[in-house]
Amino acid sequence: MKETVCLVSLGCPKNLVDSEVILGLLSREGYPLSSDPSKAQILIVNTCAFIQDASTEAIDTLLRLSRYKKRGSCRLLIACGCLPQRYGKSLEAALPEVDLFVGTGAFQELPRLLSANKRERSLILRPTFLYDEKTPRLLSTPSFSAYLKIAEGCSKRCTFCTVPRIRGPYRSRRIDSIVAEARNLVERGVREIILVAQDTTAYGEDLGDGSCLEGLLRNLARVEGVHWIRLLYAYPKRDYFSDALLERMAAEEKVCRYLDLPIQHIDDEILRRMGRRSRGKEIREIVARIRTFLPDVTLRTTLIVGFPGETESHFQKLLSFVREMEFDRLGVFKYSPEEGTAASRFPNPVPEEVKEERRGLLMELQQGISLRKHRSMVGKTLEAVVEGCARGGRSLRGRLQSQAPEIDGVVFLRGEAKPGDWVQTRIVRALPYDLVGEIVGRSFPKP
Repeated sequence: MKETVCLVSLGCPKNLVDSEVILGLLSREGYPLSSDPSKAQILIVNTCAFIQDASTEAIDTLLRLSRYKKRGSCRLLIACGCLPQRYGKSLEAALPEVDLFVGTGAFQELPRLLSANKRERSLILRPTFLYDEKTPRLLSTPSFSAYLKIAEGCSKRCTFCTVPRIRGPYRSRRIDSIVAEARNLVERGVREIILVAQDTTAYGEDLGDGSCLEGLLRNLARVEGVHWIRLLYAYPKRDYFSDALLERMAAEEKVCRYLDLPIQHIDDEILRRMGRRSRGKEIREIVARIRTFLPDVTLRTTLIVGFPGETESHFQKLLSFVREMEFDRLGVFKYSPEEGTAASRFPNPVPEEVKEERRGLLMELQQGISLRKHRSMVGKTLEAVVEGCARGGRSLRGRLQSQAPEIDGVVFLRGEAKPGDWVQTRIVRALPYDLVGEIVGRSFPKP
């Protein structure tokens, strides 16, 4: 009888897919799985280390779980993923509580490592692995929704970002592999497919066979049983938003009118120092084009405040831009100087209290924009997917096309339905980040 495994997944949806692959590989080899760390002999933490806060969370989680070596069943504690890949063998001395460190380039080797009689404490390989439709994967998301990773790594060189070093160069999967996985997911009951990669709009440019995001969406939309196709992490570069792509998004009913477009900043000097490939004028043109082709689109973006050298004038330009663009969703991060990145060596750092103040001003502005947009939705009847009971159990919780799981708000639903139902809901109340609606009918599958 093989030992029981418990896995804790940290970080983004892309990391979650890796965790699901790890669970699938171990389950195929006969390892029993548990969600209770006190009952597992093998504890695995699939870590995130994109920014310092994520690294700190990963280390804290490992230290917390190491207690089960004394008061639980744990025999083996494994740190997997981004943290080992970023810091390498230096972690061996820093974290003696951890028995094995496995990087992003080697997590597919875990079944072999666990069965080996002898092994080194660290296995850090160059990231080249790319899972496909034949790779076992144990879903951890709700049964009706799943992430589908269409590419791995990144070949851009943003000066603040650690991803290329941690994840390797950009590597696209083949369209037929992605479509085959989508069919597999549908057979398992999935109806919402969320496409993820470090940059979904760069899909196919490394393959050299004409593959592109427009063609991928065209093929995925033909998969019977898929109801929503959602697109995250679209890099704001003019060449990526062709007429063909935007026309495809407008034509396909299955493609959610939703785009996550991480802009980071609008000032040309800051964008240049960030190593971004777009400038302010181009970003404005991209937003205008998207809204022309998709007038009902929900646009989400992320921004960084406090980048080295960001003056009050630079920030005021960013604040005015957010006021002008009125994004539907907005996330703001305070710049974190990450070891090994070019920006960590830049002069003129911004004080922490200034970063916090600037973040607060942007979020205060966005809260008003969001509330105003939500109020305009009151009285409309929209489609939502039911996720389950809301906290307290007095209503249901669901999401509209305009709400991505985990990162956006929700719609609180009055009425009767079960998780995985698509319903028609009339919006009756607006909150700054959430909505309240009444279920007025079923939507999909047809009753």
